[in-house]
Amino acid sequence: QVQLREAGPGLVKPSQTLSVTCSVSGGLITTKFYYWSWIRQPPGKGLEWLGAISNSGTTYYNPTLKSRTSISRDIYENRITLQLSSVTPEDTAVYYCARSAAFTQGVDRKLYDSWGQGTQVTVSS
Repeated sequence: QVQLREAGPGLVKPSQTLSVTCSVSGGLITTKFYYWSWIRQPPGKGLEWLGAISNSGTTYYNPTLKSRTSISRDIYENRITLQLSSVTPEDTAVYYCARSAAFTQGVDRKLYDSWGQGTQVTVSS
């Protein structure tokens, strides 16, 4: 069974770039036809889909964050990386990675067959 584990810096200063990784075990990120998404939940708010990368490396982004978001992968390390630039305190959230068998921009957990435990990132000076 595939397992996802997020890791992040914990604390990031405003205007810096946030970088979180999702290490995948029990399955390959290149396996057809899966998609790997990044989702976040700010404190006291709902889930927000940030973007995704397909098994072939095609990326998709939330239009509202596209200018600041970059998703990449390392097929040798079997890892997905999210970078979010020019962060502000509003980017403080728990960041999750999740796998789906079809492309989705939804945040309903039922759309995904695997979720990581999440990693807290706080943006503060």
